[in-house]
Amino acid sequence: MLSIGQPQIKLLEKLCNAMSVSGDEGEVRRIVMEEVKPYADEVKVDALGSVLVRKNASTSLNAKPLRVLLDAHMDEVGFMIVHDDGDGLYQFKAVGGIDERHLPGKQVIVGKDHTVGVIGAKPVHLTTPSELERALEVDSLRIDLGEGKANVGDRATFAAKFKRVGPSIMSKAIDDRIGIAILIELLKRAPKHIELCLSFSVQEEIGLRGAKVAAYYFQPDLAIAVDSTPARDLPHYEGEENFTYNTRLGFGPAIYMANSSTLDDPRLVRFLAETAEKHKIKYQFRQPGGGGTNAGAIQQARTGVPVVSVSVPHRYTHSPVSVARVEDWKNTLNLLYMALRNVAPSLVKSRA
Repeated sequence: MLSIGQPQIKLLEKLCNAMSVSGDEGEVRRIVMEEVKPYADEVKVDALGSVLVRKNASTSLNAKPLRVLLDAHMDEVGFMIVHDDGDGLYQFKAVGGIDERHLPGKQVIVGKDHTVGVIGAKPVHLTTPSELERALEVDSLRIDLGEGKANVGDRATFAAKFKRVGPSIMSKAIDDRIGIAILIELLKRAPKHIELCLSFSVQEEIGLRGAKVAAYYFQPDLAIAVDSTPARDLPHYEGEENFTYNTRLGFGPAIYMANSSTLDDPRLVRFLAETAEKHKIKYQFRQPGGGGTNAGAIQQARTGVPVVSVSVPHRYTHSPVSVARVEDWKNTLNLLYMALRNVAPSLVKSRA
């Protein structure tokens, strides 16, 4: 079984601290390229900017090897500068699904130089009671760079830095840099009986775009979207136990069955659950509901692809800082590692 040590922690820190807002994923792309090239048989960057990686099966195999695609997205939610108001103040728009309640007073980094700024709003002692009752809209906020400069079109994101705190990791962009880190580790230990294809995709947060193109390129026999999913596991305010969670921290990888974009293939769901049980890997089922992953785009490529999603649970999705457990990361890595070692063509040969 695989472990999470200092090299893996350092890589995830490097990935999370990079700025890679949808449509401008260059910082993470460069890290991925550096990490995968020594282990891959093919590495290319497609027209949208996704990194597509292939590890061939052993040439000693007579049968056509199963082609398995794993996908994780490089982009994160953030902002785009849309107008210079002068005096260091800049109008901006949200890129991806951001809860506007989080924004006032938050520190951000802007542009390729990571210029530090703050999202400014009217101070509370000058705000009316009716204004306090509703979230401020993005159009009423500004990014204040002081004497710093930005250009229209520059991306910005939250400035929080990666931290390891006991059993937890706290950072921006755990969604989905933790998936990127998992794919890199799996490439290093690719089994010889399958053709392993990896899509480090772009623009997931604004419409699952990069994964769709990647699926058309690879034409996989099956695919697994590796992501990070929200955990709604906080206690109720009344102090009662929460029975309405979708995932919980500390309960292992979340195997999807259904969400807003996908009905996951039952054969793959059963295979992953049976693999976890056989190897005593802690896991959970993500409760059906909203949200979605790149599996929703991959499944519709060409004549269709059997798909399933597996995610590391984390709290406070798309906020300045999310929280995940190292043990859940390790168990997700090991579930996928054992699944790849044991997957066979018979898994997707028949729908009967």
